[in-house]
Amino acid sequence: MDVAESDTDSSPDEVELSPAQVTARRWQLLTVSAIVIAIDQITKIWAVNTLDTQTYEGPFGSSLRLVFNRGSAFSLGEGFGPVFGVLAIIISIALFFIVKQVEGRAVVFGLGLVQGGALGNVIDRLFRDGEGFLGGAVIDFLEIGDWWPVFNIADAGIVVGGIMVALLSPRD
Repeated sequence: MDVAESDTDSSPDEVELSPAQVTARRWQLLTVSAIVIAIDQITKIWAVNTLDTQTYEGPFGSSLRLVFNRGSAFSLGEGFGPVFGVLAIIISIALFFIVKQVEGRAVVFGLGLVQGGALGNVIDRLFRDGEGFLGGAVIDFLEIGDWWPVFNIADAGIVVGGIMVALLSPRD
């Protein structure tokens, strides 16, 4: 065998999943996503009903404070909420299809956190008061001191899931 052949043959073949395995991964993704969406929406309903007129101070400079975010993460991109909403929908759909190429349940779990977080914030953009399609504000209410922006459970899912995927995905 010459050198050119050994270079091309050195990478392992991708493992083909059976249709049942692909279905199982998709169900895992959707289940994790649905749990994140449910917790996110329940906590946002609580925040809107409880934090409307007051802030609760917590330990180590943390607090619960209601914020209506019409931008993206860290309240950047004010007014571009519909663009971020469409991107979140596209990414969520893509995750459903690419999950069949993912190795390991932990990575699928991380992708489910990302998908659930993205869709949790899209729900706010769709159904909260606002102007036009996906013009509603995302409800943020968790604050950790002055050094980190106010966020929500969906945001936490996106960040934790993204870190899991980055750390647990195989490297070539």
